[in-house]
Amino acid sequence: MSAGRLLSLLLLLQARGRMSARGIAEELGVSVRTAYRDLGRLQDAGVPLRAEPGPGGGYRLVDGYRTRLTGMSEGEARALFFAGLPGPAADLGLAADVAAARLKLLAALPTGLREAAARTAEVFHVDAPGWYREPEETPHLPLFVDAVLDRRAVDVRYRRWRAPQEVERRLRPYGLVLKSGTWYAVAASERGVATYRVARVLDAVPADERFDRPGDFDLRAHWMSYTDDFRARRHTGTATVRLSPRGRRRLPDNVAPDVVRAVDSTAIPVGDEGWIEAVIPTESTEHACGELLRLGTDVEVVAPPGLRRAMTATVGQLARVYGAL
Repeated sequence: MSAGRLLSLLLLLQARGRMSARGIAEELGVSVRTAYRDLGRLQDAGVPLRAEPGPGGGYRLVDGYRTRLTGMSEGEARALFFAGLPGPAADLGLAADVAAARLKLLAALPTGLREAAARTAEVFHVDAPGWYREPEETPHLPLFVDAVLDRRAVDVRYRRWRAPQEVERRLRPYGLVLKSGTWYAVAASERGVATYRVARVLDAVPADERFDRPGDFDLRAHWMSYTDDFRARRHTGTATVRLSPRGRRRLPDNVAPDVVRAVDSTAIPVGDEGWIEAVIPTESTEHACGELLRLGTDVEVVAPPGLRRAMTATVGQLARVYGAL
């Protein structure tokens, strides 16, 4: 049973008035049987519902009954979008607003729904950053939040990975994206629309310029296109490798998902001990060498020759280092 679905049902009846169980089921994307069950749960929670029989009948709230979200500030209304994400909300400077919005939302619910919502909040937690790195410091993130919502340009000093490493830009932020614990700003500049890692913003100052985001801009679609393009640009070559059964099992913990999928789709058996041969995408010789060495003797590079030589040289250097101890 979803407390969120019951709240949606309550607000649906409040907005539409009388509705049949079938109409409710279609709106909420559930079966008619589930709609009847949810209506019963609303009544059990203390919501006054009236069932009216006949061709024009249905279910409606008793006249005068409304659930309200009163006294909610603009910041608290924004915070509702992050009510289930306390970590990201804190990054955005909305931690206090989230707490206040939750209290007001819970206070507006009937007793039964309030208890169900509280139980739900107790058993879910989101921790966005990955296991093997510390969360990034993003002191300028709240400024970008204001810039996105107010459509105000921002003058930044930004650190890139390529030369010149420090550049100055005037950005017109279209949106913010949280990816694996890392915040990105999708913004327009004189160079077009690009993606900026917020932690690499060294300085940021609001500009006097206001801007209009293009009406056809879709943040989700833009981000999906960006990530697809990033994957295509990241892999510039391929390598043929052989993997032991243990090496194949260890793959997901040591290489990118794209490499795992490539092994699954191209693997052919070699020898009698369960080894397989597969073709994998690679970023560079140096990067591939570092990733594959994690698998130790459970992997052998067959081609290209340059990667095989790099593996041989690295293993030789390791042997000299440890042989001297």
